[in-house]
Amino acid sequence: MIQSKLKGGETIFTTMSRMAAQLDAINLGQGFPDFDPDQELIRLVNEAMLKGHNQYAPLRGVLSLREAIAEKTKFLYGTNVDPHTEVCITPGATYAIYSALTSILREGDEVIIFEPAYDSYIPNVIVNGAKPVSIPLTYPSFSIDWERVRAAITPRTKMIMINSPHNPSGTLLSDEDMQELTRIVKVHDLFVLSDEVYEPIVFDGRKHNSVLKYPELLQRSFAVFSFGKVYHCTGWKTGYCIAPQHLMEEFSKVHQYNVFCSFAPVQYALADFMQQKEHYLGLGIFYQKRRDQLSLLLEQSGLKPIPSHGSFFQLFDYSALSNFGDLEFAIELTKKAGVSAIPVSPFYLSAPNLKILRFCFAKKESTLDEAGRRLKEYFLKIPND
Repeated sequence: MIQSKLKGGETIFTTMSRMAAQLDAINLGQGFPDFDPDQELIRLVNEAMLKGHNQYAPLRGVLSLREAIAEKTKFLYGTNVDPHTEVCITPGATYAIYSALTSILREGDEVIIFEPAYDSYIPNVIVNGAKPVSIPLTYPSFSIDWERVRAAITPRTKMIMINSPHNPSGTLLSDEDMQELTRIVKVHDLFVLSDEVYEPIVFDGRKHNSVLKYPELLQRSFAVFSFGKVYHCTGWKTGYCIAPQHLMEEFSKVHQYNVFCSFAPVQYALADFMQQKEHYLGLGIFYQKRRDQLSLLLEQSGLKPIPSHGSFFQLFDYSALSNFGDLEFAIELTKKAGVSAIPVSPFYLSAPNLKILRFCFAKKESTLDEAGRRLKEYFLKIPND
C-alpha cells in the first residue's frame, strides 16, 4: 500500500479547463493565450530544427540564450549576471520552482508562503519534507503584513517565497516591500524564491521590482521566469532561473538528474528573438488593453473588479450577485453562462469566505467580447440567489 506524499487529486486548473472543453464554454480560467506567438518566432524555431539543432542542449542551456538573458537583465535592472554560472534554462517555470526548492530544503525546514498562492508552491514544499507556513495577504489590497512575517519566523525557517506580479490577484510588490524583505532575510539568514513569470506584464505606468534589482537579495535568491508567458507560447514549457553561483551550483545538481536539459530548437530561436526588445517592452500596454476591456465588460454584468496592476489576471467580487461559494459559482457560470473562471479558494490552505473569482484576460478581443456578452445575458436572466 502506497502512502501518498500529497493530498488531493487534480488541480483546479485541470478541473475547470476540462469542464470548459466538455461544455464548449469560453475558458477564462487557465492562464494561457488563445492566440499564436509571433510568426517570426515560429519561423525561427523551424529554422533551428532545419539547421540541425535537434540534439541535447548543454546542461544549463544554449549559451547564446543565457547571454541574451544576461543582456536583458542588465538592460532592465542594471544588474550583471554571469551567463556561464548564474543562469539555467528549464522546461518551464514551475519546474524551476521545484528544482530551487529541492536544491536547498531539508526535512523539517519551514518556508513562508503568502496566500492566495499559485497552487504548486505548497505541494513542492511538502514533497521535499519541509513545512509550508502560510501567511494571508491583506484583503482587498492583497498586500503583505511584514509584522506577521516577522512573527512567523522560527529557527527552522529556511526561505520566503514571493510572487510579483502576483497570481491570482495581479498586485505588485513595492520598493518598500523589497526593502522590508531585505532586512528580514539579512537578520535571519534566509533564502528567497522569487516567482517573476509575469515580469514585463505590468500596467498603469508601474514598474516591476525584481529581486535582481537589489544586490543583497540577489545573493540569497532564486529568481524564476517564463518564456511561455512573455512570448505567448505556454505550451512550449520553457523558462529559466537566475541565481548567484553558489546557489546555481546546487540548482544544477538537481536539474542534471531530472531532465538534464531543455528543448534545444526553442532555445536557439528565443536567443535570436530576444534581440527584439520592443516585444517585451510592449507587453504592459498590450495586456492592459485587454484587462480594461474585460473589466468594463464584466462590470456591466454586475461583477465588481478588484484592481489588477500586472499578470494575466483580474479578480472580480460576485457577492452582490450570488450566495454560492466560489467553486460552486465557477461551476455554475461554466454550465449556465458558458464562461469558465477559477475560484480563489484553492489558492489557500484554509480559505477565507471570499466571494471572488479569477478571470484571465490573455485572450483575443473577440473572445473577451463574447465572454462579456454571455455573462451579461446570464445575469439578466438569472435572479440573485
